[in-house]
Amino acid sequence: MNNINYFEVSLAVLIAIALVVWLVRRNIKDEKKFEKDMIQSEMKPDREEQDERGDPLV
Repeated sequence: MNNINYFEVSLAVLIAIALVVWLVRRNIKDEKKFEKDMIQSEMKPDREEQDERGDPLV
């Protein structure tokens, strides 16, 4: 009744740890991309660029 299958338990723990590590690394990567995109969107556009109507930006 108290027979614990240590192989299955350790496999489940390793999978859980791998999932957490993968999620943390992906979150860090996404956060860096988000910050880069925000910085890029806050920069003023070049004078040569145009708005949606095709009018040049001043």
